[in-house]
Amino acid sequence: MTSHKPLAERMRPTSLEHYYGQSHLVGPQGILRPMIEQGRLPSMIFWGPPGVGKTTLAEIIAHSLETSFHSLSAVHSGVKDVREVLERIQSEQRGIFGSSVRPILFIDEIHRFSKSQQDSLLAAVEQGLVTLIGATTENPSFEVIRPLLSRCQVYTLKPLSRDELLSLLRHALETDELLSHRHVELTETEMLLRYAGGDARRALNILELVVLSTIDDPLHLTDALVSDRVQTNPIAFDKGGELHYDIASALIKSIRGSDPDAAIYWLARLIEGGEDPAFIARRLMISAAEDIGLANPNALLLATACAETLERIGWPEGRIPLAETVIYLATSEKSNSAYMAINKALALVKQTGNLPVPLHLRNAPTELMSDLGYGEGYRYAHDYPGHFVEQEYLPSSLRSQRFWLSDEANASEAKMMERQRHRWGRRLDPEEKE
Repeated sequence: MTSHKPLAERMRPTSLEHYYGQSHLVGPQGILRPMIEQGRLPSMIFWGPPGVGKTTLAEIIAHSLETSFHSLSAVHSGVKDVREVLERIQSEQRGIFGSSVRPILFIDEIHRFSKSQQDSLLAAVEQGLVTLIGATTENPSFEVIRPLLSRCQVYTLKPLSRDELLSLLRHALETDELLSHRHVELTETEMLLRYAGGDARRALNILELVVLSTIDDPLHLTDALVSDRVQTNPIAFDKGGELHYDIASALIKSIRGSDPDAAIYWLARLIEGGEDPAFIARRLMISAAEDIGLANPNALLLATACAETLERIGWPEGRIPLAETVIYLATSEKSNSAYMAINKALALVKQTGNLPVPLHLRNAPTELMSDLGYGEGYRYAHDYPGHFVEQEYLPSSLRSQRFWLSDEANASEAKMMERQRHRWGRRLDPEEKE
């Protein structure tokens, strides 16, 4: 029965009329609107956080185009499943002529597909057998293979705004077969919206939890009531949205602050909240590079090995290398010198524009370029003692710029800096020049 389904499922729309959010895509001036109305859609990837309507939009598109809809979950499907559904689609298409509307193949969490699984989709997309719609919470530039990505348009779905969430909640209270029989007033909504974090599914689930756990009629939904009901079951609302990112932030800041106990606690919160282990591993690699960096280059190696280990051993054993990595990063020496150096360099590049490469550093693959002085005067470092020769590598107007060298160094970086001072002493300390 419909009443046994969660509210978010009962409220899943079948047309754009009752689809909330993503006006930049499906609103009156949205980029997808005319494509849907004309029945001519490219293969697409919907990128956005949980609960913003990726799956629902794909289903609405199929319904609007009156075409068949085939769905696979990357979590539970392999190459065999992909090939089987493609064969089924091909079989269904035999004997159908003249239709420009292709069947839709929806891949949920496409970022979890391996390279071979994604490869198995290429021919069907390229030949126009299906219109592929992939959904991902992760940056497709990193998670989708380039050949497949080049054949798809990427559309970003945004968290729902406060007004959009409130409109959705009011619509649910007015039309849902269960909630519409209760007299519920949204007296205060700050906490509900905060817990929802732009996630429509979460907002509806919280609303249903509060209403079903309270016998008052009429029911005045207040911030205190929402906080009380949610805090009795906080794990259910940890994944996705604002709280999800708050916990991930707490993990990284605990590592940065060298507190392994706090870091392990926040790791446990992410795990218990159902977070994707790959998401955690990626954040640890970023932390290893940004917060530990040259103070201990092995940190990045360990974080990378952790991500690879997760792929090989799976879950729940994967929690162990995650914990090992978190403790190692938290207890390691810290340095953000590489992070600061690239940021400083990028800021200067934006300020100074495309400064010319010094002639002696340019390649001279043609006689004309050689005649123009390309490469002239370049000194090959390996021909000199210690594999070092002093020459200018920066554009002439930037010769005094320093991006990395700092007086605030840990023991590991101090050795690097001492070596650089020995090599570039006169340039690094201009007051000592003759």
